[in-house]
Amino acid sequence: MKKKIFILIVIMMSISLVGIITVQVFWIGNAIGIREKQFSHAVNYALAKTNEQLYKKDFLDFTVQFMDLFQNKKFAKQADFTKFVYEQVNTSTNETFRFSSSGIYEETFYKGPKDFIKNDSILGVSVSSKNEVYKVKNFTDKTELSKVNQVERFTFFNNLSEIDKINIEDTYHNKFKNIETRLSEKSIKQIFSKELASFDIYLAYEFGLLDNGVLTTIKTNKFNVSEENTFTARLFTKDRHKNNYSLQVVFPKQRHYIFSDIGFMFLFSIFFTVIIMVAFASSLYQMAKQKKISLIKTDFINNMTHEFKTPIATINLALDAIKNPLIIDDNEKVMKYVKMIKEENKRMHAQVENVLRISKLEKKQIDIDKVSVDYFEILEDSISHTVLLLDDKNGEVELHCKQTMSEGLGNEFHLTNVFVNIIENAIKYSENPPKIDIFIENTVNYLTVKIKDNGIGMSKSAQKQAFDKFYREQAGNVHDVKGHGLGLAYVKEIIDNHQGKVFVESEKGKGSCFTVILPLVS
Repeated sequence: MKKKIFILIVIMMSISLVGIITVQVFWIGNAIGIREKQFSHAVNYALAKTNEQLYKKDFLDFTVQFMDLFQNKKFAKQADFTKFVYEQVNTSTNETFRFSSSGIYEETFYKGPKDFIKNDSILGVSVSSKNEVYKVKNFTDKTELSKVNQVERFTFFNNLSEIDKINIEDTYHNKFKNIETRLSEKSIKQIFSKELASFDIYLAYEFGLLDNGVLTTIKTNKFNVSEENTFTARLFTKDRHKNNYSLQVVFPKQRHYIFSDIGFMFLFSIFFTVIIMVAFASSLYQMAKQKKISLIKTDFINNMTHEFKTPIATINLALDAIKNPLIIDDNEKVMKYVKMIKEENKRMHAQVENVLRISKLEKKQIDIDKVSVDYFEILEDSISHTVLLLDDKNGEVELHCKQTMSEGLGNEFHLTNVFVNIIENAIKYSENPPKIDIFIENTVNYLTVKIKDNGIGMSKSAQKQAFDKFYREQAGNVHDVKGHGLGLAYVKEIIDNHQGKVFVESEKGKGSCFTVILPLVS
């Protein structure tokens, strides 16, 4: 995949992901806003209905006091004097409030000339009224009103004449009555809870009744006056004397209630958004990984081609030389070229075997038989295999041995290849004559082998990928040092198979230190 196409795909996927997340956030915010408006509308409507119900209840309580008066009164026929009196005693202030409405209904016959009126007399009606309001100190106890149920109250008021209803309503709206005597915490809570239930709202709340902004005694225990998230409704607005009663309600868990109402949809939205993000990240990772594998594959093919090209060219030259009439009869020279062909063929075969071996190891197709071995002897044998390479580059190996035990279960052939690979890398990747120090020490259950060199070292990113198959650090000419990136991958596979550990510590320009830890036989 070309770099530009890869970048374009990443940009398009990123824009799509950002768009999906933005839409989800907008949708969730919009859903919360709509739910908050619905909740506010329901609460405000419930408050309005509560105000209406409280007014009706208070008015009916007021009318009960006059049941005997209206049910037992007698009507005058000629002249009727009516006086309607409402009196209230406030025991806390020891005052009496009284409102009276009186009226005189009177009929009078008048005589006059016949040419002025049709009859010789006419009936005249005169009506006069008077309203009195006053307040006096009172030193007597008020008698408690008789208890009348709700049905009786409605029946009584509905059976009154229109004039009586008007008189009572007029008296009710003119009365001056303390708010604590008209309402109670229980009555407000009972009515308001019922109205909320009609909207399927069963949420705990706190409320308080305010008189001109001052909190009265009618409130719940935990209510505090606040301007935030408070619902307010005016009460008894029909009273003729000026008042400013207001009912404030607060829902402590309002936000939780709104979120819980859309909680499942909110969680599902987050869940699927996370899935999309994980899928996006996974796709990018796989694309990057495939791109990396593609580069490694290309590099491997180039290296393998380069490694095969030299021996193939050598074999061709040797064959051409053998076919030369001047050489074909010279047995010594023919044998020399035949040996050269055999060595190059052996070299190519070893390279192919390395590739097949690492592939089989990854697929668990190679059974590695383990027997009791001496790790120290294997290490010495491995050093002997690299003597020619060391001499060729004027290098040296120094062994620092502190171990007391070095026996464990292992495969001698593969462990030898492990140490040979590490030592050969230390030799090949040294610009100066290589100096290799090997430290051997053991703990109770493990043997630790550290192979330290003075080579070119590795970067931090190279150290993380050093044991990956086909990986070779892309710095300088990759063909300066021959290889396919399989040696350290093979090392890790073998050490893992022996239940051991291998890792590298390195600094660019200062060399590397490979640490191999192998289990001992107790």
